[in-house]
Amino acid sequence: MTEIKPTAEQNTAPLRIAFAKPLTPSNKTGDKTQELEELIKVFLSPDAFTIAEAGSGQTDLLVPYDQDGNVRKRFLYEALSRMTGEAPEWGIMTGVRPVKKAGELMRANGTAEAQRILRETFLLSENKARLLTDIYAYQQASLGDPALESVSVYIGIPFCPTRCLYCSFASNQVKGDEIDRYFAALLEEVAFLGALMKEKNMFCESLYIGGGTPTTLFAEQIARLLATARREIPGEAQEADGRYTYRELTLEGGRPDTLTPAKLAAAKAGGVSRISINPQTMKDETLVRIGRSHTVAQIREAFAMAREAGFDDINADLIAGLPGEDEHDFARSLEELLTLAPEGITVHTLAVKRASRLKEEDKDYHYRSGRTTQKMLEAADRILRQSDYKPYYLYRQKHMSGAGENTGWCRPGKEGLYNVRIMDEHQSILAAGAGAMSKAYFPEEDRLERAPDLTNYELYIERLEEMKERKRTLFAAIGPFGGR
Repeated sequence: MTEIKPTAEQNTAPLRIAFAKPLTPSNKTGDKTQELEELIKVFLSPDAFTIAEAGSGQTDLLVPYDQDGNVRKRFLYEALSRMTGEAPEWGIMTGVRPVKKAGELMRANGTAEAQRILRETFLLSENKARLLTDIYAYQQASLGDPALESVSVYIGIPFCPTRCLYCSFASNQVKGDEIDRYFAALLEEVAFLGALMKEKNMFCESLYIGGGTPTTLFAEQIARLLATARREIPGEAQEADGRYTYRELTLEGGRPDTLTPAKLAAAKAGGVSRISINPQTMKDETLVRIGRSHTVAQIREAFAMAREAGFDDINADLIAGLPGEDEHDFARSLEELLTLAPEGITVHTLAVKRASRLKEEDKDYHYRSGRTTQKMLEAADRILRQSDYKPYYLYRQKHMSGAGENTGWCRPGKEGLYNVRIMDEHQSILAAGAGAMSKAYFPEEDRLERAPDLTNYELYIERLEEMKERKRTLFAAIGPFGGR
């Protein structure tokens, strides 16, 4: 292997990396520029390296070519590990959906062989390899595979009371009349989704209302949205009053300060079976730092209101790696959250995205905070297992502190169905709202095709007919399935 030999100049100058064969966006070997660069960024900030063409001048690291793209990745991983002293537990895996890859390996080879491949081919640690196979096995045992004619439905509300320091999602702070305009267009698109599904003889397995913060809507709007969805979007069964029912109906409450008894009552009466209340941290100083407009006391109050409204399936999010927190702060937040007894806890690793304020303030934050974040994730694994929670889904993102992961934990029987389906990618998704992404699944080829809605909510309203046509075109090749 080619050795990296740092010089005094390299302490300030970017590391010069060259590839023995020029990179293309996607060549026939599956060796993709983006994947290789993302692997380098696990070890080095973008300012700390440059990629040059082979033979273009002096280089610090020449990466050999091989037909197997994983060979290049392993070479990069091992060389950069020697240089930095780091050995990220996710090895050469840079994709969002490692559980999906583990499932493919398990179906083809069995669990023990899948774990060996994850360790030896993808260089995962033993803990991460076992975590992936455990999660996939749990998903299969608890939820199984989706029916061919089933879909998940997503409805997006791109509004929040404030914008968080780390946020990169479609999130707008607007007045009520703007929300009213958006809401009218959204209801029209929801009705369109229902008509398209009936034409194709599809049914909704899980419906997820996300954002943004859907509970920025008034109680009356929440009631109307749920009534429209359950009247228009076909489910597995129908009640006497004509409303459809789904295996799961989730409302993302998100901000505790947006929840009221009236909103929670409207959600419960509308058929919501699962809600989220997302503290992110149980430390008031950090809440102020990251731009949340609620307190820890309001988190406790929101849980009490939700229980009073009759909800027995509440998920709560915490974020590992928040600015100003150490592993002890995180562990205290987790222990305090456990006193509220949520049925699910999702532990997110902070991802510093380009569109976030945190990226503008400190572009290398996720590199500097990596070791602390890893200690937080280790504490979460230990504490949640001891508290009888099971890991049931997992995904990763770019620019995560410490190259970590997001893991959903639940009490047995309280798995978030929509979360599993969207990460497994073996089911179509119909989505309504600004920034929403519809996906058509073609099982014969095991592939997805996508149709996005415009992210800007004003353009979404103006071009609503175009959004409908995108979905009509996307699903033209599917079905109809047999009648139900």
